[in-house]
Amino acid sequence: MAGSSLEPAGRAWWRHAAIYQIYVRSFADGDGDGTGDLAGVRARLPYLVELGVDALWFTPWYLSPLADGGYDVADYRTIDPAFGTLAEAEKLIAEAREHGIRTIIDIVPNHVSDQHAWFRAALAAGPGSPERELFHFRPGRGVNGELPPNYWVSEFGGTPWTRLDDGEWYLHLFAPEQPDLNWAHPAVRREHEDVLRFWFERGVAGVRIDSAALLAKDPALPDFTPGRDPHPYTDRNELHGIYRSWRAIADEYDAVFVGEVWLPDTERFVRYLRPDELHTAFNFTFMACPWEARRLRAAIDETLAEHAPVGAPATWVLCNHDVTRTVTRYGRAQTGFDFAAKAFGTPTDHALGTRRARAGALLSLALPGAVYIYQGEELGLPEADIPLDRIQDPMHVRSGGTDPGRDGCRVPLPWSADAPYAGFGSRTRPWLPQPASWPSYAADRQERDPDSMLCLYRAALRLRRMEQGFGAPALGWLAAGPEVLAFRRDTDCSGEALICVVNLGREPAELPEHRAVLLTSGPLDDAGRLPTDTAVWLRG
Repeated sequence: MAGSSLEPAGRAWWRHAAIYQIYVRSFADGDGDGTGDLAGVRARLPYLVELGVDALWFTPWYLSPLADGGYDVADYRTIDPAFGTLAEAEKLIAEAREHGIRTIIDIVPNHVSDQHAWFRAALAAGPGSPERELFHFRPGRGVNGELPPNYWVSEFGGTPWTRLDDGEWYLHLFAPEQPDLNWAHPAVRREHEDVLRFWFERGVAGVRIDSAALLAKDPALPDFTPGRDPHPYTDRNELHGIYRSWRAIADEYDAVFVGEVWLPDTERFVRYLRPDELHTAFNFTFMACPWEARRLRAAIDETLAEHAPVGAPATWVLCNHDVTRTVTRYGRAQTGFDFAAKAFGTPTDHALGTRRARAGALLSLALPGAVYIYQGEELGLPEADIPLDRIQDPMHVRSGGTDPGRDGCRVPLPWSADAPYAGFGSRTRPWLPQPASWPSYAADRQERDPDSMLCLYRAALRLRRMEQGFGAPALGWLAAGPEVLAFRRDTDCSGEALICVVNLGREPAELPEHRAVLLTSGPLDDAGRLPTDTAVWLRG
C-alpha cells in the first residue's frame, strides 16, 4: 500500500517521515457550506494514500471563534462545528491509521481564546480573584493606570496588552482575542497534560507545539532591552521542566512531539531536543533561505550539525500556513526572505518559481530526516492575491493594512477543474476566494499529466520509500561548481547510494558518475547535463 509506514521502523517512523500539513478550513469541503471539514479530509484519504505520505499534521481543529485561524482555542476537547464532531475526528484518526497514515495534532499552549471558559470566568470574577491567576492580569502604569504594564510588542504588532472596564490589563502576545496563560500556575500545567492524554487516548501519534519557546514568563513582566537584558518570555529555562513532563506522557503512548522553536542560538535550540524533551523541532533556517547555493548549503550543514550532538533528526520544509508559497517566493527577485513580511503587488515570475519549486522539492525530500509538505505544494499552487474586503487574517488589520497577511497561502484547494469552485466541494462561495487560474492547478487535471507537479511529488515520495539510499543517516558533499549542490547518501550494507544534484547556476551542470537516473525535476539537456534550476536523483 502506497501510504503504509506503520510496520518497518516502529518507534523510529518520525525520524524519516513525510508529513503532510492539512489546514482543514481549506483542504476539502464535505458538506458544501464553503468551509473545509473533516468529512472532506476523510473523502480525500485515497488521494493522500496515493501521494505517499506517512502522517498528517492538522492545524487546530478545536472549537474556536477563528479570530486567528483556529489558534485561538475555546475548548481543546471539542471539534469546531464548522469542521465536524469529535466522533468524526476519531473516525478520521482510525481510518487514516488503517491506510498506514498517522495523525499529528496542533497544541497551542501559550494562550487560549477569549471565549475559553477559564478566561470568561476570570472576566466575571474581577481583580484579585483566583480565576485571574490563570492568566497575566496587571494594573496599568500612569497616574490612573491608563498606560500598559510594560512596553513589550505583540507578535502581531502593537501593544500586547488590553485594558478592561475594571481597569486591569491582560497580556496577549498575539491578538487581543488570545490571552496568554500563566504557566507558573499548576492548574495550567495539569490541564495541558490532561489534554495530551485525551488525544493520545484517541489514537493521535504526535503533537505539534505552537510557539513552543514562549510559554514561560518572568513573573515580574519587566521591560527589557533586547541584547542586554534576559528575555522575559522567550526561551526561559522553566520551559524544559514543562517539556520533560510532557515527554514522559508521550512515551507512555509511543507518541512524538515537534516543536515550533524559533531561536537564533544553536546551543539554546538543541536543548529542546535532548532525549528526554522534544523529539523534533521545525527547521526555519532552511525554509528562510533564498534560492542561492551557498546559503542553502550553509543552512543544510548548520541544521545537521546542530542536531547531531543530541541525536535528533532534522526536519525540512519549504512552506507552511504562515509563509508565502514556494512558487511565489522562489519566483521573486530577492536576496532574502522575511517570514513575517508579505507585500502587495510584488512582481513574480511564476514559470521561474515553478521550476525552482520542483527542484526544491527534490532537494528537501533527499535530505536525511523528516520532511513536511504543506497542502497544495504538491499542486504547485502560487500565493493568491486576496481582495481587500475578503482578507480575514488579523495580521492585516494589526499592520494597519500594509501587510496582506497570510490568507494568500490558505486559499481552498482545487480538486476538479470543471467543477464549481474548482471541486473544493462547496455549494456556496468558499470562505476565501479562489483565483480565476485555480482550475488549471486542479488535482484531477494534474493526475493525467505525467509532467505535473503532483506526479513529480508522487514519484519522489514513492522513490523515497523504496530506494535504500534514502535510509542513510548522513550525507557527503560532492565536488561541484559553486552554484551546484551535489551530495550522496551511502548505505552501510547494500553498497547503493542516492546522489542528489541541484543546479542553481546559469549554465548546465555535468552529472557525477552514476548507475541510473531515478528522477528529474525537469528534462536533462541533449548532452545529458542538468539545466539551470533543475534537480536530479541518481543511483550511485
